[in-house]
Amino acid sequence: MSYRFIASDLDGTLLDQHHAVNSLTAVTLQTLEARGVQFALATGRHHLDVKGIRQALGVRAHLITSNGARIHDPDGKLIHSHDIPPQLARALAQPEFAVGAILNFYLDDEWLIDQPCQDFLDMHRDSGLQYRISKLAEHDGVGVGKVLYIGEHDHLLRVEQALQQRFGAQLYITFSLENCLEVMAAGVSKGHALGLVLQRLGIDPAHCLAFGDGQNDVELLRAAGHPRLMGNAHPRLSGELPDARRIASNAESGVAQHLRELFAL
Repeated sequence: MSYRFIASDLDGTLLDQHHAVNSLTAVTLQTLEARGVQFALATGRHHLDVKGIRQALGVRAHLITSNGARIHDPDGKLIHSHDIPPQLARALAQPEFAVGAILNFYLDDEWLIDQPCQDFLDMHRDSGLQYRISKLAEHDGVGVGKVLYIGEHDHLLRVEQALQQRFGAQLYITFSLENCLEVMAAGVSKGHALGLVLQRLGIDPAHCLAFGDGQNDVELLRAAGHPRLMGNAHPRLSGELPDARRIASNAESGVAQHLRELFAL
C-alpha cells in the first residue's frame, strides 16, 4: 500500500506523556518527508501554539487547529476559517453554561480566558503562548473559532448535556481531554478539515493514515482510509471505531514505532 499522507492528533497521540516531541518521533517523520510523505497536525490547540511543535518535529506540515476551525498551510498561510456565529459565542459565555468551569475563547491571533489557570500555562510553556484574562461574558462574540470549558469531568458532562439540549445541531461539541469540553461551529471537525486538505493536494483518502486517541478524533479517523487508535485511546473513541487497528500508547512512541514498522525504517 502506498501511504502518501499522515494526519495525527497531538496530545495523547504524537506527543509523549509530557506533551513534548521526542527525538524518535521527529526523526521518523523527517525520514518519511524525505521519501515524499506529507503531513497534517490535527489538534484542538491554537495555531500559535502548534507552530512551535511543528518546528520541533522538523517537517512541513499543514496545521489543522481548534479542532478544524482553522487550517494553515506549511508556509503559515490561513487557508480555511470557520467561526462560531457571534450570537452563539455570546450565549456560550453566559453564567448558565460557564459557572463552575474556566472559560476560554480562541480567536485568530489571541487566546482569552476568564480566570488564571496555571496548568494550562504549564502545558503551553514550550510554545510560549500566553492567554489574556478577559471578561468573556461581555465579549461581542466576533471572530471566535473555539470555546473551551475547563473543569471537573462530571461537571462538564452536565454542561455538554445542557449545550446539546439548548443548541443541538447548531454547534459541534466534543471532549479533547476529560477536563476539556470544546465547542465549535456546526460542520467544523478535524475530519472535515482533513478532507479539505486532501482535496487541495489531490490525495485520495485511501492513501491517508490517521492517528488519534480522543473523542475529538473520531471524524479525523473516519476521514482517513487507514485509521489507527492509540493504546491509550478513550473508551468512547474505541466504541465509535471498533474495527480500527490499535497501536502502542503515546508514552511508548506508538505513532513512530508503527510508522517505522509500516515503512520498514
